[in-house]
Amino acid sequence: MESLIQTIAIWTLPVLFAITVHEAAHGYVARALGDTTAAMLGRLTLNPLKHIDPVGTIAVPLGLLTISSLTPGPPFVFGWAKPVPVNTRNLGHPQRDMAVVAVAGPLANLAMAVGWALVIKVGLAVDHAYSLALVYMGMAGIAINVLLMVLNLLPLPPLDGGRVVAGFLPARAASRFERIEPYGLLIVLALLVTGLLGTVIGPLYSFFMDVIGAGVGLPFARM
Repeated sequence: MESLIQTIAIWTLPVLFAITVHEAAHGYVARALGDTTAAMLGRLTLNPLKHIDPVGTIAVPLGLLTISSLTPGPPFVFGWAKPVPVNTRNLGHPQRDMAVVAVAGPLANLAMAVGWALVIKVGLAVDHAYSLALVYMGMAGIAINVLLMVLNLLPLPPLDGGRVVAGFLPARAASRFERIEPYGLLIVLALLVTGLLGTVIGPLYSFFMDVIGAGVGLPFARM
């Protein structure tokens, strides 16, 4: 129980920020491209309470943390927030602009991963009672953000990677491709249950973990 409480304490802020900032980034970029739907609905904010999905932001991450605390190896955590609404009719070039809006989420996760790496640097540099907590929280922050980034880059609607692919396809082909969307999350869950998800995104996950660790100058390349 003590281990579970410590794990939840370390992962709570990184998970909340990773999920909510990802969604807010979509809204900010959509506004810059002409769509103010998210702003009008109060979703253009970094306040996690505006983006929390009871299942994806709380139940799923908490359940995975609980399971991970009972099994060997590092925790495996992911989740999702309520999608930020985007009205493509307000975009100047709907198909292309929607791809730009989509890629904003993974890029936000990349930026946050670098930010958490800097938190680790601070934790290692200062001699304080909370230094170790900063290091562990930073490691959790890098892990969850890199995982969400590479997972969302899968070329599968409704994931961001699927919307990016649709943005580069001819209109008719994009329309057919987007018909996969109702089954996209089921496909991801099937990949997760069969263990194929790790095979698909594992190399990209390891690559970004190594690049971020080496780029910021952490004393360990892979976390």
